[in-house]
Amino acid sequence: MREGIHPSYGPVVFRDRAANHAFLTRSTMTSDKTVEWEDGNTYPVVDVEISNVSHPFYTGTARVLDTAGRVEKFEKRFGKRG
Repeated sequence: MREGIHPSYGPVVFRDRAANHAFLTRSTMTSDKTVEWEDGNTYPVVDVEISNVSHPFYTGTARVLDTAGRVEKFEKRFGKRG
């Protein structure tokens, strides 16, 4: 890799505010806000709106849409083509 063109890569805490969940990982993202982690060190913290803890797909609360019923409703309303 060429020197001086890549962003710094270090430990960052990502915090899901909706689920009150945080995890420590490495990233190129930075933040002015910091948080003291369980190991006693202070890390930059990035607040996210959704993570695997609060995402409907991973929590099992995802809804399945009835696409067949929607197509029939559209054809009834506007007629079939052809």
